[in-house]
Amino acid sequence: MKDNQNKKYINPDLLQILVCPIDKKKLAYNKEKETLSCLECKKEYQIKNEIPILLNN
Repeated sequence: MKDNQNKKYINPDLLQILVCPIDKKKLAYNKEKETLSCLECKKEYQIKNEIPILLNN
């Protein structure tokens, strides 16, 4: 079994158009945490089954 099979993945094309639902700023993929992080407000969003969960709770 390969190590990267359990790693979460975010399509680079999708990442280009995703923005933070709070402040509409660009998101960055954090490989270590396997999350998306807002570059402005620093809020982190989980990725589940390759789907970014951009809920503002």
